[in-house]
Amino acid sequence: MTADPQWVPTESDVCDAVVTDFARFVARRHSVRVDDYRALWRWSVADPAAFWQDVWDYFDIRSATDPGPALADDAMPGAVWFPGATLNYVDHVFRNARPGTPAILYAGEGATDISVGWDELRSAVAGLAATLREHGVGVGDRVVGYLPNIPEAVVAFLATASLGAVWAACGQDYSAPAALDRLGQLEPKALITADGYRFGGKEHDRLAASADLRGGLPSLALTVVVPRLDPDAAVDGTLTWAEATGRDAALESVAVPFDHPLWVVFSSGTTGLPKGIVHGHGGVLLEHVKSLALQLDIGRDDTLFWYTSPSWMMWNFQTAGLLVGATIVCYDGSPSYPTPDALWSLVSRLGVTVVGTSPGYVLACDKAGVVPVREHDLSALRAVGVTGSTLPAASSLWLSENVGRRVPVVSITGGTDVVSAFVGGARNVPVWPGELSAPCLGVAVDAFDESGQPVRGEVGELVVTAPMPSMPVSFWNDPDGKRYREAYFDVFPGVWRHGDWITITDRGTVLMHGRSDSTLNRNGIRMGSADIYQVVEKLPEVAEALVVGVDLADGGYWMPLFVVLSEGAELDDALRQRIRAAIREQASPRHVPDDIIEAPGIPHTRTGKKLEVPLKRIFQGADAGRTVDRSAVDDPDLLDWFASHGR
Repeated sequence: MTADPQWVPTESDVCDAVVTDFARFVARRHSVRVDDYRALWRWSVADPAAFWQDVWDYFDIRSATDPGPALADDAMPGAVWFPGATLNYVDHVFRNARPGTPAILYAGEGATDISVGWDELRSAVAGLAATLREHGVGVGDRVVGYLPNIPEAVVAFLATASLGAVWAACGQDYSAPAALDRLGQLEPKALITADGYRFGGKEHDRLAASADLRGGLPSLALTVVVPRLDPDAAVDGTLTWAEATGRDAALESVAVPFDHPLWVVFSSGTTGLPKGIVHGHGGVLLEHVKSLALQLDIGRDDTLFWYTSPSWMMWNFQTAGLLVGATIVCYDGSPSYPTPDALWSLVSRLGVTVVGTSPGYVLACDKAGVVPVREHDLSALRAVGVTGSTLPAASSLWLSENVGRRVPVVSITGGTDVVSAFVGGARNVPVWPGELSAPCLGVAVDAFDESGQPVRGEVGELVVTAPMPSMPVSFWNDPDGKRYREAYFDVFPGVWRHGDWITITDRGTVLMHGRSDSTLNRNGIRMGSADIYQVVEKLPEVAEALVVGVDLADGGYWMPLFVVLSEGAELDDALRQRIRAAIREQASPRHVPDDIIEAPGIPHTRTGKKLEVPLKRIFQGADAGRTVDRSAVDDPDLLDWFASHGR
């Protein structure tokens, strides 16, 4: 921790922030003092019913019926929000339409930038909704996408939601069997797919994979193919995108109950079938307008670009930019092709005001010597968001130095589970390097020790002690809720345990230490893997690292560190000593690894998370074939290398 923040809001930042105006609204309505963000957060979690009612009223959420009380039952799980409400997410998107301005900007490798206006978006959504309806898709039916991050994916989601049907998608980097593991659970009536995508300078034809996926979904009544690689792509027995969206139709949304399923998002699925996590129209709507407007200060004058894929909940989060009238950016390609600074080039070219990326990309830019602010016009940029894993202090400072000192770095943590963040930032809160600025409004975040007692200034489990509207409605195919309860409420009954190690500091910021189920527990001293990565991956010779702590059958404990070396580096005794010294001095002398081993690569889930827990189980003797679903891994061949090393 550092004494001085790296970014401090100016007076105009504070005065002009949406969250400041919201605080005035709360103060007038309830005669409470909420003079700063901390006070507003404390009030929001002390009286969640009043807070979420205020969010509803401030953003003018509309229901076709009397919504009833904001929080009729605060049980966890099983909270009941706005029990009388009937609404539709899509209505609130188009209430913010700005004719004559872009709703979506599209960029892709080797493609011409495209602007999709609000009127054009509405017309395409209405046309596709009419086609879906004509093929029997109605309330509660499922429509699935096998698509890159393109405007057509947004259109397909909105058309589905307008009908009260349920959306789910995964990116085309998934194989057909991996996509089927997810989407096949839903028995969908319609499939929206594409003929392929571009990434890293290569074209990836997905017509054969789409045909395999279609063949594995006997419930389909309709398949629509979007041409990406070949403008004349057509498949027998399917509709082209132009045919499916080209009809002249009015957009007619269906009002559904608050908890009616909006979409199903999937867990990473590295062990067993991926869990289908169901979220409702109302909960997502409330949580996302709060997060976009009050936490990220995004509104009608903003252009939001979060580097993501339809496989990852950040795609859902970025799409919600439409709820506050922002322009969103869909990008189909690599953030570092044809040059390491490709993402920053896009930010400049498209006039992006808020960009989101990953710690891995920031570190790669640092090591490549990229200086975005010198090489690109970033004058429109107001904030950089970072999520996916822990952002080291050095990377946060690099962003300030190389993107702009006036641009706050908003590091957030949350999950697919709530399609939002638990902890993040706000326009009126300082930023300290390596720390998350504050718990999000309406999120009763705490850190618990093993006995369920709150702790400060030391590592504890991230828990949420009061309900959030975007907590899952259910898991798919979990009729009695058993798997849902086991996932979050088994350790601390009535309290959501998320599975992350955090420290809540005296100043109310949060330090992240990695997943609690991959804790390094040597001689009773616990440390998160993220603390090791922050040290090791700063070294220029190390491209990436993975550490696990393995309890052995004989009672011993083995803690190896696997490193992927930068080009030209060699893992000799001198480098091993530098790594050990760095960990000893900057992390913990108790957690110097037993072995430092060069690896050909680090396997991740397809949303970028390192496979620490599955690899730990393999090292403890579990069968690799039963422990990890290869189709859910970005480079499955690496599993064989680690399994061999484990033996």
